Amino acid sequence: MFGFIWGLTARTHYALRKFMPTNIALDAIHRRRGLKWGVPAMLIAVPYLLAAVFCIGLAQDGRSGWLNLLAVLFVWNALKFIIAGPATLARLIVTRHREALARRVSAAEPRGIAGSDRVERPARAFARS
Repeated sequence: MFGFIWGLTARTHYALRKFMPTNIALDAIHRRRGLKWGVPAMLIAVPYLLAAVFCIGLAQDGRSGWLNLLAVLFVWNALKFIIAGPATLARLIVTRHREALARRVSAAEPRGIAGSDRVERPARAFARS
């Protein structure tokens, strides 16, 4: 029974990762080319929060209670984008630091000598006295 629930949860997770628009956008933002768009993508949370407030207002006016569930979905999507901004900014800083370090290391290597072409000195054998 546990294995069935685990498998169903995993399949649902991957189906939602693949087909839901917010997850597709977040996956694109978390790639190397999309890291720079993490902070501007936080602005996408604003329409989601406005839609949540609208749905809550309609539900409080006596409309369907299902609008509360829709409001929770909107708030959840807004939180995903709000959290993605600082997370991608931190990853972008770390990635650019590593790239700059790699550029400095590659610039410090002598030209014409690749790492595999270097001639190493043979190790001295220890002589017994």
